[in-house]
Amino acid sequence: MFRMQNNLPKVGIRPVIDGRRNGVRESLEDTTMNMAKIAAKLIEENIKHPSGEKVECVIADTTIGGVAEAARCQKKFDENNVKLTLTVTPCWCYGSETIDMTPAIPKAIWGFNGTERPGAVYLAAADAGHTQLGLPVFSIYGKDVQDAGDENIPEDVREKILRFVRAGLAVATMKDQSYVSMGYVAMGIMGSMVDAEFLLDYLGMRTEFVDMSEIKRRLELEIYDKEEFKKAWEWAKQCKFGSDNNKVKATDEQKEKEWATSIKMAMIMRDLMVGNPKLAEMGYIEEAQGHNAIVGGFQGQRHWTDFMPNGDFAEAILNSSFDWNGIREPYVVATENDSLNGLSMLFAHLLTSRSQLFADVRTYWSPEAVKRVTGKELTGKAKDGIIHLINSGAASLDWTGEQKVNGNPALKEYWNITEEEAKKCLDATHFSPANREYFRGGGFSSTFLTKGEMPMTIIRLNLVKGFGPVLQIAEGYAVNIDDSIFDPINKRTDSTWPTTWFAPILTGKDSFKDVYSVMNDWGANHCAAAYGHIGADLITLASMLRIPVSMHNVSEDRIFRPKAWKAFGTKDTEGADFRACKHFGPLFGKVTR
Repeated sequence: MFRMQNNLPKVGIRPVIDGRRNGVRESLEDTTMNMAKIAAKLIEENIKHPSGEKVECVIADTTIGGVAEAARCQKKFDENNVKLTLTVTPCWCYGSETIDMTPAIPKAIWGFNGTERPGAVYLAAADAGHTQLGLPVFSIYGKDVQDAGDENIPEDVREKILRFVRAGLAVATMKDQSYVSMGYVAMGIMGSMVDAEFLLDYLGMRTEFVDMSEIKRRLELEIYDKEEFKKAWEWAKQCKFGSDNNKVKATDEQKEKEWATSIKMAMIMRDLMVGNPKLAEMGYIEEAQGHNAIVGGFQGQRHWTDFMPNGDFAEAILNSSFDWNGIREPYVVATENDSLNGLSMLFAHLLTSRSQLFADVRTYWSPEAVKRVTGKELTGKAKDGIIHLINSGAASLDWTGEQKVNGNPALKEYWNITEEEAKKCLDATHFSPANREYFRGGGFSSTFLTKGEMPMTIIRLNLVKGFGPVLQIAEGYAVNIDDSIFDPINKRTDSTWPTTWFAPILTGKDSFKDVYSVMNDWGANHCAAAYGHIGADLITLASMLRIPVSMHNVSEDRIFRPKAWKAFGTKDTEGADFRACKHFGPLFGKVTR
C-alpha cells in the first residue's frame, strides 16, 4: 500500500465539446463522452501506482462547452485529488474557454483525427492558448484519419497517452513528499550537498535533515521493533556469506555483532523514512511518525563507517523488492547520501514500479584493454567495450537477474515477483565482510554479478551553477561476459562488491559515437540504473519538470514533449529543450500553492 501520508494522485479526463446548441452540441455529446471513457479505460487497465494500487481516473460530470462547465469540472477535480489532466475532443471547441488553466500540473490534449469534425483545429488552437499563457501542454494527434465514432485508440495515440500519464503521475506522486538526508556530505561528493531549493522548486518536495547520531541513538536505546528484529534475525540465517578478504580478520563474535547492527540499521533507516506505529506502542510517539520520505540517502562514509558497520546491507535490502517481511515495494535509498543519484533512482522507480540500482560509473574497458589484460575478446553486445558499474552500497538484490520474463533475466514489479524468484535473488547474493581499509567499522557488502542480457537505462541528474539541473540518459544492456574475462578484471577492484556490466546502444555520433564517449561525457561518478529502455519516458518527465536533457540516445520518433518546445527551434532539438526549460522555469518555482 501507499506509504506516504498524502492521497494517491488521480487522473482527470476532460471531455471538451463544441458549445453551440440546437443541433451541433447535441450530435456530439455521446461521442465526446465515450472518448473520455475509452481513454480512462486505457489508463486504468495499463498503469498501476508503484505501490501496486490501481490508477483511478475521474471524468467530468458533463462535457465541457464553455468556461462555466470548465469551472465545474475543476471543482470536481479539486475534490477528488486530480493532479494531471487529459482533455479529449472529437471536434472544434472554444479554445481558451475550455482549456485547463490550473498552474503546475501536467496537461495533455487528445484531438481526434477525423474529417467529419475539426478536432485537429481545436487541438492547434488550444495548444496555442496554452503556450501563450505559459502553460505548456502535450498535444496528441493520431497520424491516421479515423471515422467519426471509432472507439479504437490507434497505437501512436495509445503510446503517447500512456507515456504522458506515467510521467504525470511521477510528478504528482513526488510533490509534497520528502527527501530525508541521513547525515550530510560523504567524502566531498557534491551530490551529497542536498539542495533544498532545487527539490522544492523543481519537484515540489521538502528536505528533511537527520544527523547520523539519530541512528546511533536508536541503536543504543533500542528504538526499533524488537519482535521484528527477531523475525529478521531468523530470516538472516538463510543468507549466504562471502569470503573475508581482509588481512586482519574479525572474530566470529565481532562479525555476528556487525551483522545484527546492519539489520537494525535497515529497520531504523526505514522507520526514519516512513515511520512505524510499533514505536508509538513503545512510547516513542514522535519517532513513530517518520519523515514522510519517498526517497532518502545515508551519508555513511566516513564519519559513520570509520566507527560503525557500513550501510551496505541496509541500503541493498531497502532498495530490494523483498526482505524478512516478504515481497513489498522497494524503497529508494541513495548511497553516500548522493541526493542527485537518489532522485534519479526515484524518477525511474516511479516510471517503472521496479527496483533501481545505485552504482559507480567505475571503469571503461575497451576491447583492446580487455584483450591485453585477459587475452580474450569481447563479443555480442559487449563487442565495442563495456562500462563496469560497481558500488559497495545500494545494489538492489533484484539486480542479480534471477527474476524471469519469458524465461529471460528481468526485473519485475513487486506484485509480479514470486516467492521462488525472491529466494533465488537472495541465494545469488553473498554478504561478504566489508573491506576494512575502506570501512574501519566493518559491515557487509552484497556480492553478486548481474545476469544479462537485460535491457537497461542508466540515468544521472546533475546541477550546473547558474543554470540549474540537467539530466543524462543512456539506454543499453546489462551484458554477460566470459568468466575468463570477468575474473582477472574483478580482481583489480574490490571483488566483494556487486558488478553489472553495461553496454550502451551506440548511435555513431556525439556522446554515443563509441562507449568511451559515453563514459567520458558522463557528468558524475554515480549513476542510477533502471530495467528496460525508459529513456523516452524520462524525457517526457524531464520536460514536465523543466529539466533539459543534456545527453541521450533515444530516437527522435520516441521523444514526446510539449509542442511549445518547437517555438524554441526545430533544427537543434537539444538546444530548444534547454531554451524552453529555461524560459518556462521550474514547475513549482513560480506558482503559489
